[in-house]
Amino acid sequence: MRIIQIIDSLEAGGAERMAVNYANTLADEIEFSGLVATRKEGTLFNQINPKVSYLFLNKKEQLDLAAILRLRSFVLKNKVTHIHAHSTSFFLAFLLKLICPYLKIIRHDHYGNNEFLETRPNFVLKQTASFFNGVIAVNQKLKNWSEVQLKANNVIYLPNFPVKELGDDDHTILKGLDGKRIVSLANLREQKNHFLLLKVAKKLKQSHADWTFHLVGKDFKDKYAAQIKELIIDYDLENNVFLYGSKQDVENILNQSSIAVLTSQSEGLPVALLEYGLCKKAVVVTKVGEMPMVVQHKINGFIVDSDEADLFYEFLVNLISNMELRSDFGKALYNTIQADYTAESVIKKYLNWLQSNL
Repeated sequence: MRIIQIIDSLEAGGAERMAVNYANTLADEIEFSGLVATRKEGTLFNQINPKVSYLFLNKKEQLDLAAILRLRSFVLKNKVTHIHAHSTSFFLAFLLKLICPYLKIIRHDHYGNNEFLETRPNFVLKQTASFFNGVIAVNQKLKNWSEVQLKANNVIYLPNFPVKELGDDDHTILKGLDGKRIVSLANLREQKNHFLLLKVAKKLKQSHADWTFHLVGKDFKDKYAAQIKELIIDYDLENNVFLYGSKQDVENILNQSSIAVLTSQSEGLPVALLEYGLCKKAVVVTKVGEMPMVVQHKINGFIVDSDEADLFYEFLVNLISNMELRSDFGKALYNTIQADYTAESVIKKYLNWLQSNL
């Protein structure tokens, strides 16, 4: 098989990271693995395996004929058989299918607001659904949604998977005290609900002022990001909560942290959680998306409803007070990731699915 991944940008987001992960992992498994960024490059460019054939389209508008023709040329030159389109790049794959009908095209659904699927826009997805040979969903809710709402055939649930980052020039040094850092890997988006994190941080400052929070993720310089920064000041947390922006040296950052958290109000299956497990971090996360399928409460982490700030605080204090519990949870979560969420296991299912159903 000769497969290319298509993604709108290479900014450090979950869907973007998975497009790179698929391309990199497949480079050692199939005849040809390619990656196409349609609109924008970004920090993940440095994570592309040299074995992956890469193209930046620099697409300027929704119907950019020149970009479509450049993509067609890339596909023909490399004798591509399958187009794997992540998130909103599915529409470009659909347009390509119109002029290259022999191509097998796959839509990878990473939709993050799956706690609110009833409000998801679906007109374009419905109109194009019959052109796709298969759909990959990152959790069971999204799989059911495609089957019921879009009447899509050949839908499979495949979990996200983490990979070790390639060598990176970044070497982030976290502020705060060694052994007393709590990290959150989450872009500054509303669905990530940093407001819950700040409520917990405000409460934790009263009881454990020497513990600090470290927020790593892209700052979109929008209203939501501004509100986070205002609350840090309002809550008097300037010495307790630190923002770092987007970073690529994830393993280095996690190795400087003792506890990892996610406070999301909606999720698919966050790559960050899998990275936490890969680095054996004790976690407290919210009960949304596919996270309850990964984190078993009081077995390999703590999991709490997304509006339970007091309970989230209580679980954090449990971890802060018990180093042995942190170690046990970290090892248990690592074992969960190794059993069910490795690149090897997911790619094997993926290739079997392609060979059997497409």
